[in-house]
Amino acid sequence: MSEALEGFAFNVAVARIYELANAVTEAERAKPEPGLIWARREALEAMARLIAPAMPHLAEEVFARLHPGTGSLVADLPWLEADPALLVAESVTIAVQVMGKLRGTIEVPPDAAAETVIAAAEADPNVAKALDGKRIVKRVHVPNRIVNFVTA
Repeated sequence: MSEALEGFAFNVAVARIYELANAVTEAERAKPEPGLIWARREALEAMARLIAPAMPHLAEEVFARLHPGTGSLVADLPWLEADPALLVAESVTIAVQVMGKLRGTIEVPPDAAAETVIAAAEADPNVAKALDGKRIVKRVHVPNRIVNFVTA
């Protein structure tokens, strides 16, 4: 969000807000958990702070409803800073294709070795079924993105 605003890519900034709003909505539709109310409140506060540069009136209204009677303003708060420890992905989802057709997905650690990723891809039941009885000509691995098996 910060990079988008600093680079005057306002459409990207708005898209990031929508991503956050969609994530909050998805979480609300999931199984209710006790901590969800506080997580939702924190997400809404973050959204209010993030939309403040583009929509200050809306940001102040949302913030006032989250903090009634305090008189504090979003404009007085510092800009949000991302915690680098929370930005590290624990796993990545990789698409697995056979002859360019999606046959499954696998979860692996980020930047996993090609051999590990290809072995996990071959072990997927749908992929194994698609490869059954076929000679693999080439194994294409794009790190953290895709595995494709070319057969003859």
